Amino acid sequence: MRKSVQDQSVVITGASSGIGRATALMFAEKGACVTLVARRDELLHELAAECERAGGRALVVTADVTDEEAVREVARQAVESFGKIDVWVNNAAVTAFGFFEQTPSDTFRQIIDTNLFGYVHGARAALPHFRKQGRGVLVNVGSVVSQVAEPYATAYAASKWAIRGFSQSLRQELFVQGEKSIHVCTVMPATIDTPIFQHAGNYSGREVVAMPPIYPADQVARTIVRMAVRPEREIFVGGMARMFWLMSMFFPGMAERQMAMTAHRKQLGKEEPAVNTNGNLFAPTGDRMKVSGGWKKRRTAELLRNSLVFVAAAAPLVAGAMLLGPKYGPAIARRLAA
Repeated sequence: MRKSVQDQSVVITGASSGIGRATALMFAEKGACVTLVARRDELLHELAAECERAGGRALVVTADVTDEEAVREVARQAVESFGKIDVWVNNAAVTAFGFFEQTPSDTFRQIIDTNLFGYVHGARAALPHFRKQGRGVLVNVGSVVSQVAEPYATAYAASKWAIRGFSQSLRQELFVQGEKSIHVCTVMPATIDTPIFQHAGNYSGREVVAMPPIYPADQVARTIVRMAVRPEREIFVGGMARMFWLMSMFFPGMAERQMAMTAHRKQLGKEEPAVNTNGNLFAPTGDRMKVSGGWKKRRTAELLRNSLVFVAAAAPLVAGAMLLGPKYGPAIARRLAA
């Protein structure tokens, strides 16, 4: 693989805010050519200007990832403009909160269409170009709930579990086909400070908030940029994601109960009634097209408290991992502490 992302051609879906926006800017700062994909044309052009000021080149392609032909057109325009596609980042995602029975069927389907089929469409668009070039990196942004699901977000959890399975299966197919230079990476972040919670559909009757501890979007962006030069199969971002990963390996029932209670107490805020909303599920809404959702500032003290909880919970898990012996224990401990 290359040692630098300079002059690489990178397609990023869901680029208008959050992780996608942070990733686009970070690639641009390193001299990459970025193709920016989302549903809001004017916001993408604003981001394109930022990317070019940062030192990269930028192409705007307005598209809804649920439309397979539109996603294929993204690939066509990226190749036409930059001559190739080195990296494709599947990142576009929507979510909604509420018990399963409270979540409308069309909402459930829209989340699956965007979060899963959007990635499928991205892979179908990118892989032919990767095969022609003989190389390429497909990055699928999953979530900690790709490993341990959460309540109040059944469709989102289902989509993120599916993304992980899709990525694993696709890697295996490429292996048996002898495509050693085409890589599929799954990045699974913990709670990230983005506007997704303000954009979310909400049928819970309670305010939706970011579940602590909360990590900056730049931390995920750095991981994705690193995947472009040093691809990894799967990687978690954020200490809490690693803790849940390890807990789910050894104590799956405990992991489920811990996630359930954490989400119940911390994901939904005030008990005061909140108005039902579709959020940005069916159309882009609002002006929160920024990297940050402002959650980290609001929860600094809570982050400190949860960090102490993480250390207390992680210590026995690390000790248990070390008991696996010299071959596996130290590697698991390092992954958890990273």
